[in-house]
Amino acid sequence: QAMTAGTLAQATRAASSSYAGQEVLTLPGSADLEQLFGLSRRQVEIAALEAGIVPLRYLRNVGTLGLEGQLALLKATVAVVGLGGLGGYILEGLARSGVGRIIAVDLDRFEEHNLNRQLLSSEATLGRPKAAVAGERVEQVNGAVEVTEHQVRLDRDNAREVLAAADVIVDALDNLPDRLGLQEAASDLGKPLVHGAIAGWVGQVMTIIPGDLGLKALYPDAGTPERGVEQALGTPAATPMLVAALQVQETVKLITGVGQPLRGRLLLLDCESGDLQFVTCDAGLGAAG
Repeated sequence: QAMTAGTLAQATRAASSSYAGQEVLTLPGSADLEQLFGLSRRQVEIAALEAGIVPLRYLRNVGTLGLEGQLALLKATVAVVGLGGLGGYILEGLARSGVGRIIAVDLDRFEEHNLNRQLLSSEATLGRPKAAVAGERVEQVNGAVEVTEHQVRLDRDNAREVLAAADVIVDALDNLPDRLGLQEAASDLGKPLVHGAIAGWVGQVMTIIPGDLGLKALYPDAGTPERGVEQALGTPAATPMLVAALQVQETVKLITGVGQPLRGRLLLLDCESGDLQFVTCDAGLGAAG
C-alpha cells in the first residue's frame, strides 16, 4: 500500500501521547505503526523525530543532544571492533543511546577468564561467539538498532568490506599491532576512529581523524611489543566500564556535533591515584606540544 511521509507523520502524531510536557511515542505505539505501515522500529523512530515527537526511550537524551542529535544517532552506523572488556560496554552504550546501526566485529568466543569484566560474557554464553552474543544483547536492549555481526579478525583483506558502511569506527581491540592496523584502515576509508585502551587501574582515550598521527605519535617505533603492561596488571572490572563510557561519549559527539572530541589529545586516567592527564599529540594541525 502506498504511503506518503505526511500519512506516516499524521499516524505518528495520532499514536503519540504527552509526557512531562513533551509529545512522545511509546514502545506499544511504535509497534502499532510498525505493523500498520510495514516499517522497521528504526524507521518508525526516525519518522517520529522528524515529526518533532520523541520516542519515550530517548527522552533523557534530548535535553543534551536535542531532537536533531537523536535523529543523527538513529541514522548513523558505528563499527565496534573487538567485543570484549571494552567492546561489550561500548555496544551497550551505543544501543541505549540509539545508534541506528552497529557493525559488531570479533573472531573470538567467550572464555571463563572473561567473566570478571566483559559485559556480554556470562556462564550461559561461555564458548559462544562474541559477535553472535552481541547481536542478541542489542536486540534485548533496543529493538530499533540493526546489528551486522562479523565473526572475523579484521585485517587488510577484509577491513574495507567490513567497515565501509560505518560513519565512526571504535577501537576496542587488545593489542597494539591490530590497533595500528585499524587506524590505518580507518584512515584509508576516511573514517574517524575512537581509540581506547586499558591496563590495571589505567585507561586512555583519543579520537583520531584521518590525517592525524594518532597512535603513531604515541608508538612511533615499529618494534613496540604487541602487548603492554596489561599482561602483568590484568584488567579489573571497573576500568573497561570507565574507558568504554568515554569512548561512547566520543562517538556520540562525532555523530551529533555536540561537544568537543578528544582530537589530538590523549586522555590518560589513573583510577588508583585519581589523576587525569592530557597528552597533546600531533592532530595534523601542528606539532605536538
